[in-house]
Order: sequence, then C-alpha cells, then structure tokens
Amino acid sequence: MSFITSSRTFIIAEIGTAHSGSFEKAKELVDAAVYAGADCVKFQIVYAHEILHPDTGFVKLPTGNIPLYKRFKELEVSLDFYRMCNDYCKKRNILFSASPFGLQSLKELADLNPAAIKIASPELNHFPLLQAINDNYNNFPLILSSGVSKLSDIEKALEATECVKTRALLHCITAYPAPEEEYNLKLIKNLSSIFGVPVGVSDHSMHPVLVPVLSVACGGSIIEKHICLSRKDSGLDDPVALEPDDFAKMVKAVRKAEKQTSAEIIAEMSSGYGEEKVLRILGTGKKELAPAEKQNYTRTNRSIHFMRSMKKGEVISANDIAVLRTEKILSPGISPEFYNTVLGAELARDVQNGSGLVWSDVIN
Repeated sequence: MSFITSSRTFIIAEIGTAHSGSFEKAKELVDAAVYAGADCVKFQIVYAHEILHPDTGFVKLPTGNIPLYKRFKELEVSLDFYRMCNDYCKKRNILFSASPFGLQSLKELADLNPAAIKIASPELNHFPLLQAINDNYNNFPLILSSGVSKLSDIEKALEATECVKTRALLHCITAYPAPEEEYNLKLIKNLSSIFGVPVGVSDHSMHPVLVPVLSVACGGSIIEKHICLSRKDSGLDDPVALEPDDFAKMVKAVRKAEKQTSAEIIAEMSSGYGEEKVLRILGTGKKELAPAEKQNYTRTNRSIHFMRSMKKGEVISANDIAVLRTEKILSPGISPEFYNTVLGAELARDVQNGSGLVWSDVIN
C-alpha cells in the first residue's frame, strides 16, 4: 500500500485495549475514530504469555500500579473479536491495523489481512517476531515504533526486516504521559535521512495539538495517538488518550498544517504556545534516550527469560526460555538477537524461574 509514502499525513487512532473486551465498546471507539477523521484504527492483540512472565508483579501505568500480567490475561479475547472489529472497520470505511506481541498474535493478525502491522516500541528488539514478519509476512506494510531505543536498535530492527516491501518508523517516547518538551521532533527528518524510510510520530503526550502539528513541520508522515471515549474510563491508556472531540481537533489542526510551510507552522505554534516551549519540543535532532524513558531501557524492551527453574548441566530448549519484557522486578537478560544461539546450550549453574538469561548462565 502507498499510504505510508503519501504526501497526506496518515493518522492512526490507537484504540489498543481500550475496548476492555467489549465489542460494543470497540464499535463505539471505531465510530469515534471515524467521527474524528482518522485514517486508520489500531488494536493490540494481547496474549499475556507473549508479553510478560507471570511473576512480573505490579507495573506503574497511567491507571496506577497494577498486576500487569493478570490485567493482560483479562484483556485476552478470541480471534473472532478482532475479526468482527475488522469487519466493522470495513463497514465504517476506516482501515484496520493492530500490534502483535508474539508469533501467535502475529499469525492471527496476518489472517485478518490488516492495512499494516505495527510493532510497538518494546518489541523493536523482539527478533524472533521481526524475523517471522520478514520471512512470512513481508507483503504487509510494517510500522515500527522506536521509543526507548538507540540508533543501533533501530538499525538492527530494519536489518532484520529488510525483505518487507513497505516500512516506516515512528519516533516515540515510551512514557505515559510523555512530556512534550522531550519529543525532540527534529529527529524525524534525521531518522528518515539515516535509514531511508518515512518517519512519523507516536505521541503519548497529553496535548492534542502540539506534538502532532509540529511533527508535520518536521517532515512527519504518520501520526499515531491514543483515542478513548473518556479519560475517566478504565482502559490502560485512557488517562493519556484523546477524547473524540480533542482527536477531531488534532486532525483538523494537522490537515491545516499540511497546507503550510514548516516555517509558517512553527511561527504559528510559537505565537500560540510560546517560542521557548516550541523550541524545546523541536529539540536538537540528535537521537538519545529521553529523560522520561532512560530508566526503562533494557526493562521495557525485550530480553530472554527463563520460564522455569533449571539445574546446572541441563540443556536449554525452546520451552525453557521466552522473549519477554522485563519491567521492574525481574532481572533483564541478554538481547533476543541471541535466542537461537542459546538454544541447546548447557547451563553453567542453577537458574531461577523468571530471571533473565545472561552469558554467565551458559557454558560457551
């Protein structure tokens, strides 16, 4: 599809799991996205075991500290649910996409023939997932978010998906909410120049207009932002999402900005919100971990974890390890790029269920 490279900004309304498993609420959210003028909606096909270890414990989210594995289990729905959502999107003439988090959800998503496959920032280094997309689903447009990452992480992800015909990056800050002043939007043009792909923004800030409109001034071609029916609802991301009227306000502002020069956009935003604030949002253009996400690097991203306690001398099989987000309690392991390397390796010492696999655990 050509929407990623279109001169018109492609706007994604991120529904995520805000439907809470209710198809009626999912339809309301799709209706809200249509009303607001979005081009596409995005869901998240969640299976807890693909994302977290059962012993992950409590994780701080916009809705508070919650037992995240348990909450993800509660958000699991049947494939028929997403099939019905896809059908409803067709009825409402809006594109359907979703984020997979592992091989099961990827296959199920591909069977729905989505407009695009979206890889969330924590999965940017989920190399088994990226490899499966590259080998088996490279005909689908692929959008990769790049929050809580370094340039080398982006480079490796793009190398792992080199067979995918259409790719784009989303500059992102993995924090909820994300401070507008840390967005460093000048990076958009630099990322596009470095990697030769279209670049947009995945915006987790609270303001409906600032980051999206300034991303247009910086050459952004895609905008993704969470949508909700009410910020008071119980969805994981609802407190930082836009309600329908604010999402519509954003779309209107973006469409206006598309007709302006970069200088005109920046001047208008500076007049409305202050030059100092706008300059901070534009940033330096250098790729660095934002202050709001530094503590999450290696913990929000994926690493290899043990799925059972094992004894010294045992040989690691695919059932013994998984590529998971670490979060706060568990210890992070080595990068998933070494997943195949450690399969069949012998343990040099006893290991605990849930701990991250590190090189000293295995006999080289």
